[in-house]
Amino acid sequence: MAAATRRLIQRVSTTRLSSAGARRSYGGLPESNSKTPLSSSQRLIELESEFSAHNYHPVPVVFSRGNGSTIWDPEGKKYIDFLAAYSAVNQGHCHPKIIKALQEQVEKLTLSSRAFYNDKFPVFAERLTNMFGYEMVLPMNTGAEGVETALKVARKWGHEKKHIPKDEAIIVSCCGCFHGRTLAVISMSCDNDATRGFGPLLPGNLKVDFGDADSLEKIFKEKGDKIAGFLFEPIQGEAGVVIPPEGYLKAVRELCTKHNVLMIADEVQSGLARSGKMLACDWEEIRPDMVILGKALGGGVVPVSAVLADKNVMLHIKPGQHGSTFGGNPLASAVAMASLDVIEEEKLVERSASRGDELRIQLNEIKEKFPDYIKEVRGRGLFNAVEFNSESLSPVSAYDICLSLKERGVLAKPTHNTIVRLTPPLSISSDELREGSKALRDVLEVDLPNLQKINAGKTPVSHLTECDRCGRSLYA
Repeated sequence: MAAATRRLIQRVSTTRLSSAGARRSYGGLPESNSKTPLSSSQRLIELESEFSAHNYHPVPVVFSRGNGSTIWDPEGKKYIDFLAAYSAVNQGHCHPKIIKALQEQVEKLTLSSRAFYNDKFPVFAERLTNMFGYEMVLPMNTGAEGVETALKVARKWGHEKKHIPKDEAIIVSCCGCFHGRTLAVISMSCDNDATRGFGPLLPGNLKVDFGDADSLEKIFKEKGDKIAGFLFEPIQGEAGVVIPPEGYLKAVRELCTKHNVLMIADEVQSGLARSGKMLACDWEEIRPDMVILGKALGGGVVPVSAVLADKNVMLHIKPGQHGSTFGGNPLASAVAMASLDVIEEEKLVERSASRGDELRIQLNEIKEKFPDYIKEVRGRGLFNAVEFNSESLSPVSAYDICLSLKERGVLAKPTHNTIVRLTPPLSISSDELREGSKALRDVLEVDLPNLQKINAGKTPVSHLTECDRCGRSLYA
């Protein structure tokens, strides 16, 4: 199999469109005279740029091998991963227990579809529901599918249980939210890049400010009879690891109960030990009506997502009304159970809490040294972000900071031009945390002045976004 893969890659590496045009034939790729070595990271980046849609703007580093918190590129350069695939590899890259579960199951059975039963999903369903204290689970694959599932369940519940008139069910979500890129999700998004050009957006969505319980109460009082669910992230990830004020989650729980609205927690990124609790909602000890899990549920090996709810909510979905060919497949179920085992056995909740405290101490020391550059350090567990002052940073962006971090062997990703997320695998060591913090300190002390000189005269990218939906400036 490895030899066949190498032959396939070799074939791709020797076929590329030339600037002068190329002969085309069905079943093959255009010819090329390129002599760039196969192992070249730049060659692979060029291949992706040419043959893949440009729907991402990656930091220019190629992952070739991973173990724990360590990544190697094709040339053998070593990096520390401070993104963890947006929390999909909380357990660390290629965890041996998860890989073993994958290998054992892949040799037995990978897919049955839900047209039949298989011997792994029922065991996984029992394990997951017992672990989180819900009566039922609806399995899917990606986090976005999990969110779509929760929205459909909430609407169905709203029409059948709450007796909302046909086609009038409303979902309330928060400004600055991120729940995926599907049409239903972007219809509640404040991200203009996600919404512009993709209309018409779906109706039935209302927005409130994240962390503002008074605004939520107001909208519940005005529209409560038609509101089926309130969808929120207990910690907003894409917005820049935004933590709500203390007491907000409890207030949301009380309001949803009072107005008979389903409280739907998107824990795809914040859950499964990322925040120093098993669920971020555990910080205020509240129980949502629905919880959406994903990312780390698959241990960074296969996509696995799940929606948890009790029977009085979940059983409004009947056969034929929602499904997924791959959802609940035996391979994913086996991998997910191993992923949960690792979280429990290696005490990743406690590890995330303690390592997160260490990291924030280090980051706040850097903030004290560079108060003009760093506006705020925030986070819980190993879910952290550094927000920079746009005026003092200009014309350098957070992406530029991440490029410099990459040159120093640390991989992170920006959001909204002035924020860098620092969310490493929960298996990361204290030494690796210190190495990552030192890299950031060196970037600000050594690299940033040079970057500002290089970028002088360039038009700085605004850190504010005027929302098409409400006209306000976000992320200020």
